Amino acid sequence: MKKYLKSILALGVTSALSLSSVNAATYQVIEKGNVDLLKHTYSQQINNAGEMVISGSDLYDFPVYFQYLTESDFDAIKNLAAATLASDRFKNVNKLVEIEDFDALKAGTPTANDLSWALSYIKSKANVFSYQQVGASIGMINLSDITEGFVIFDETIPETTTLSRSTTDYITGITNNSWVYGSGSAPFLPTVVEGSEGEQTTQWSRDFDLRGFFSPDKGATIIEVAPPESVIEFGGISAVLDMSDNQYAAGYASVGVENTTEGAACLVSNATDESSSDVCFDRININAFKWTFDINGVVMSENLGLVVVPHEDDNRTYASYAQAVNSNGVVVGYAHAWVDEKETNPSRGENRSFYAVVYKDGVVYDFTEDHTEHFDSRAYDINDEGIAVGHVTSMVNGARTTKFYYVDTNDTENMKMELPDDFFVGSSSTARAINENGLIVGEGEVETHVVDASTPRRRHGFLYDTKLDIFSDINDFLSCDSPYTIIEARDINENGEIAASAIVKVPLLDSQGLAILGDDGEELFQDVVLAVQLRKIDGEIEDCSQVEEKFERKGAGFGFISLFSLIVLGFSRRYLKLKNK
Repeated sequence: MKKYLKSILALGVTSALSLSSVNAATYQVIEKGNVDLLKHTYSQQINNAGEMVISGSDLYDFPVYFQYLTESDFDAIKNLAAATLASDRFKNVNKLVEIEDFDALKAGTPTANDLSWALSYIKSKANVFSYQQVGASIGMINLSDITEGFVIFDETIPETTTLSRSTTDYITGITNNSWVYGSGSAPFLPTVVEGSEGEQTTQWSRDFDLRGFFSPDKGATIIEVAPPESVIEFGGISAVLDMSDNQYAAGYASVGVENTTEGAACLVSNATDESSSDVCFDRININAFKWTFDINGVVMSENLGLVVVPHEDDNRTYASYAQAVNSNGVVVGYAHAWVDEKETNPSRGENRSFYAVVYKDGVVYDFTEDHTEHFDSRAYDINDEGIAVGHVTSMVNGARTTKFYYVDTNDTENMKMELPDDFFVGSSSTARAINENGLIVGEGEVETHVVDASTPRRRHGFLYDTKLDIFSDINDFLSCDSPYTIIEARDINENGEIAASAIVKVPLLDSQGLAILGDDGEELFQDVVLAVQLRKIDGEIEDCSQVEEKFERKGAGFGFISLFSLIVLGFSRRYLKLKNK
């Protein structure tokens, strides 16, 4: 198996701010994602040793490969800058101006301003495979308070020493024995293609769209987890979303394709000449999988199947997903099921939705009791005691609302979702993880009003104790003068340490990672998302009722975390757009 070198990222291990007022709180905030090369970082999972895996986005000094651009492309970049700046809709928060040095841009040595416009132009060419492609997320691992880039399948561009940065990497977890796992795409690499009349062009292609992996040695070796052989020739997809300490793993994979056409659903972008395009299909069938790994690879692979059997003339795609597995091999996730849970003779177009399920002893159990009241649900984690957590959707005060739950899956005939009180009646909440002590973490809405449809309500991370029935806003455990607002809690280990994401103000940087100054020469600031670890300390909860709110609400400031959560937290649903076909 091919080995990949790590890309080292500089880390501010623990800022002075994170140590402020440590005796006036019960949790200390430790920065884990304060890396020089990325604007935003997001916590994923933490093991009992405090080792964490992290995702990041918005790479500074992004490597645009100018040698593959033409004169007309450079003219288009100049026109893009002029047209954007002239638009009434453009809010210039980064103080961009028109192209500053056109000759330097064409020579591949742009100013920070001009690099921003070039990158905007490249991003506008997404899925146009005659252009360089830009990846959505970067994986990282934090060991001994050092955060490093974790390269899955990316490769260097020919005749350079720079990674393509065209991959989308998901490092979803790390076990207590430091096995790392997740999924990633293959890199888009340039290939010179000869046209029908002898002319040569460059096409950017990759071998597959998404592939699961695990690493038993913290990234020195990447072991691919492939989908079944029946779909490999079409590229196929797979993803590893969870792994237990005894190497059970859970995720999903494509198991078949139907009606190969030039349709909208594409498994792999593999342009080899001017006339070729993505390998496309009318339908992609995705099923939940459980694997068993050893240090050499996959020992066992089990297709966990579906909840329902569709009508023989029902041509829609049916899918199931596995999100988590415990040390007993019990798996939870979600799958298509009938809205009428008592249906035994479905029609061709039977009404359906996704519902939380447990995969156990070869059977798939839908445990959302009343589908008329609860019409959508997910299960995201399960501990070794068999307690699963997630969210269920229903109508609250006339609005579609998700509420977090926990459920005992041991008695499959009598599973009942427990729905504790959260921030307030109309708050949407979800549970992300549960530890062996019955402590649940997740996030939920803390604003009772909606500014407008494009501005999501602000969200805070929460901690819920199932044994004491105590629900808490995690921010209440921080000091009143803490600069951090915890917006999401993703995982909790057996020591009570929490992997979370926080909003914090940092200097505003340009596309090359250098500080932007205001007209008065003073440093400007911006809100970013930062991966943090919350570590328990001896202290007391402060009464912050008289303290002014730490951050003002500014427009759609939390929109980017909502969008990224759909990518990193719910990337297993990337093909659910096919569900109505």
